Amino acid sequence: MAERNAPGGTLRSMQLDPAEMTKVVNRLKRAQGQLGGIIKMLEEGRECQDIVTQIAAVAKAIDRAGYQTISIGMRQCLTHPDQPAMSAEEMEKLFLSLA
Repeated sequence: MAERNAPGGTLRSMQLDPAEMTKVVNRLKRAQGQLGGIIKMLEEGRECQDIVTQIAAVAKAIDRAGYQTISIGMRQCLTHPDQPAMSAEEMEKLFLSLA
């Protein structure tokens, strides 16, 4: 876990294994493509229901990417207890930021 200065104090962060983050990156790339499609739908004047359905799908994909990221971080904390980790309070705050 790295420490870096942030407004109001020190912010601790956990470095995630890039290999484990591949699924998250792929999910976000798909969401990025979907978002481009939504913008095109808006520009073309597509039906409201179709647009909202796609917005909901993108929102869910982004939420899942966030939860998956936290899950990977938690698993790393459990499998590598010798490395400094976030406190339970910090992890809870991070998790609740997605709510």
